[in-house]
Amino acid sequence: MIRSDISPQAALSLLAAGATAIDVRAPVEFARGSLRGATNLPIMNDDERSLVGHCYKTQGADAATELGYQLVSRDVKSARIDAWVDFLKKNPESLLFCARGGQRSQIACDWISEAGSKVKRIQGGFKALRGLILPLLAPNAIDLVILGGSTGVGKTEFLREDLASIDLEALARHRGSAFGAHLDAQPAQITFENGLAMAFYAANHSQSMPTLLEDEGRMIGRIHVPPSLQSAMRAAPLVVLEADIERRVDRIFREYVLAALESYREHKFEQPLSALGERLAGNLIAIRKRLGHERHQSLSFQLHEALSAHALGDDQGHKIWIRELLAEYYDPMYNYQLSKKKERIVFRGDLEEVRMWRSSNVRT
Repeated sequence: MIRSDISPQAALSLLAAGATAIDVRAPVEFARGSLRGATNLPIMNDDERSLVGHCYKTQGADAATELGYQLVSRDVKSARIDAWVDFLKKNPESLLFCARGGQRSQIACDWISEAGSKVKRIQGGFKALRGLILPLLAPNAIDLVILGGSTGVGKTEFLREDLASIDLEALARHRGSAFGAHLDAQPAQITFENGLAMAFYAANHSQSMPTLLEDEGRMIGRIHVPPSLQSAMRAAPLVVLEADIERRVDRIFREYVLAALESYREHKFEQPLSALGERLAGNLIAIRKRLGHERHQSLSFQLHEALSAHALGDDQGHKIWIRELLAEYYDPMYNYQLSKKKERIVFRGDLEEVRMWRSSNVRT
């Protein structure tokens, strides 16, 4: 058989560097969490796995194995081998895993080998990788720098240009606020954690600067930041990025209106502007209690007026409600939160100033 196994440690190194992976577990297992970027090409679907599991409990391992071979045979078997081989032709360096590095991944690799292809199987499977990954989610605070700043100052853009950063919001597929949901669903919690751990692994092995993270709360949408990482972030030095209100309004307008509208178009919504408007109005409703009745009414009216003008070709009215939302809601809330962290602030400045500070903040 043309098959070679790879240790979990070596697999982690390759995955952190961008290697792809085939997850041969059933779709229900994959949905609970997998490796970031893994493709689910199961050896058994959910129904087949359920039948085999029931057989195992009632008749034993040998009978369950025999049933598995019966369920995945002939055309079903051929289709699954074809899917693996086709994927490996496009991604020849891919790794393959099941839950514990047991029968499913072994059989899949044997069938792939019989088809004339080859793949590396991760020893110990997903469970072994998780054992390596979890400790990476508890970094030392001295190895971190936290990037703070009011809404719209450009923290995401700064993170994207920084070679030693990890973008938590990108991993969570959420911008971290009431207005921050993406059209695409967030990953499973375990998938988020795995992607985050591999990002830490890559940062620890390739960078000379402390890892830069955005100042986040406990939750990013429905994803929670692991408690061990929360603790490290709360003890890490804080650098505050600043920008004037007009720059912030313009940035929020471009990201939450123009870019969001383009996303609705890409997702083929029949009436993208209407869909965006409904979503923005819903976002305001979500924070209505914290806004207060009068402020919510004012912002809702401004949003309605902006959408009406936008439909006629003038999109600038959105800046009115964005400015009020920043000045009357987000800024007071952020300033209060920042006041509780002032002893951790090591630097504050605009984009260029923070960029220069960051370039001099090298590990010794």
